[in-house]
Amino acid sequence: MELYIVRHGETLWNAEKRLQGSCDIELSENGRALAKETGEALMDTQIDVIYSSPLIRAYETAELIRNGRDIPHYTDERLREMSFGCFEGQNFSELLKDESLTFQHFFKRPELFVAPEDGETFEQVIARAGDFMKEVIEPMADSHERVMIVAHGALNKAIMSYIKKHSVEYFWSGGLQTNCNVIIVDYSDGKYEIIDETRIFYRQPGN
Repeated sequence: MELYIVRHGETLWNAEKRLQGSCDIELSENGRALAKETGEALMDTQIDVIYSSPLIRAYETAELIRNGRDIPHYTDERLREMSFGCFEGQNFSELLKDESLTFQHFFKRPELFVAPEDGETFEQVIARAGDFMKEVIEPMADSHERVMIVAHGALNKAIMSYIKKHSVEYFWSGGLQTNCNVIIVDYSDGKYEIIDETRIFYRQPGN
């Protein structure tokens, strides 16, 4: 069974470098265009089922990729983005520069990041992503050819942390997905094999 793990299209907050987390921010027009083009490129690719985060940016991305095809689309709360609590809505570039905050370690040394009281730890988001994979995705291995998961930057890396079985220190292994980037993974005989972590199905500037 192949898994297509997709990050949602661009939002206005992405463009403004604002931290989204659990905030329900919709796609920008550019984000919709990227998702629509991705869907058009995948029209001849068999997809048996789509699971997405219930947050509108991921849900709409999934619907645009679905592109009117008769593919079941379900949402799962475990696919919501990592909650950043009081940091949400703030400029993440500024947060990364603030040496008084453990957020400065978020990307470069995630093992040193301490979540705010109303936010989630890396361990928590990896745990719920892993639960989703074990309870929903893995049991479908013998009955489905290809499954798509449409979610978020940190959530998708939590899925990959589960797949790669590595520690929080290596959470960002492979880098943060760009918007509508697709990670392709094979799951067969109880084992994962990463096929491609950088697949893009839309035209990029200069191409």
